[in-house]
Amino acid sequence: MTIRSEDDELWIRRFRPSPDRAVPLVCFPHAGGSASAYVAFAEALAPSVEVLAVQYPGRQDRRWEPPGRTVAELADGVADALADRPGRPLALFGHSMGGAIAFEVARRLEARGRAPVALFVSGRRAPSRHREALEARPAGEEAGPPTDEEIVAELRRLGGTDAAVLADAVLMRMLLPVVRADYRVAGSYRGEPGAAVGCPLTVLVGDRDPETTIEEAGAWRAHATGAFGMRVCPGGHFFIESNRSEVIGVIAAALLPVGGV
Repeated sequence: MTIRSEDDELWIRRFRPSPDRAVPLVCFPHAGGSASAYVAFAEALAPSVEVLAVQYPGRQDRRWEPPGRTVAELADGVADALADRPGRPLALFGHSMGGAIAFEVARRLEARGRAPVALFVSGRRAPSRHREALEARPAGEEAGPPTDEEIVAELRRLGGTDAAVLADAVLMRMLLPVVRADYRVAGSYRGEPGAAVGCPLTVLVGDRDPETTIEEAGAWRAHATGAFGMRVCPGGHFFIESNRSEVIGVIAAALLPVGGV
């Protein structure tokens, strides 16, 4: 019998329950994303890898909660949900903003003696590489927070959001506050000096990603004290959708030996 804590129920969603021998892979969504972004991952990796998707506050069944304010705040919540979870050691996968949160969760789990068996960071520059975020522009007479129209244009530029959603005024009224909050979270993140993980770290990046260059992705090497690998995939920021089979293959190759399959 699996015992689930209240924190587990709050933060974690399971779409394809798998046998106890399966390696659990905890997936962290991108800015504006929700747990359902990983339904296709769950279907592709079951039953050998069980996908557990993180649900951030402020969306879907947590839409009545205020969105998270910082990467640290979100990482604390997820780490508390996972630290006492019974069963096999976990692997972590995070895309874009989710990559930063997954990294910080891995650090917290390692500090508690529950080190992940693997960490995958996708489409996210290293904590030691910073850019001015859309939401972080200085306030002033001519430059203030981005307008809704600018955020929609950014979502359209990056891809990953269905065009029908972008055109639906009702849906966008619900989505835009969450996206704006997530942009603040992602843009304000600064890793602690020397922050690193000891678990195996694999970094994935799109060769045409406007948000993360290959050099910025490669800088993750400085944040790994254990094994490090990097995979450059064809595609833009959401290459994990356009090239999902390749991403799934990287995950499976790393985790299936761990599961003894």
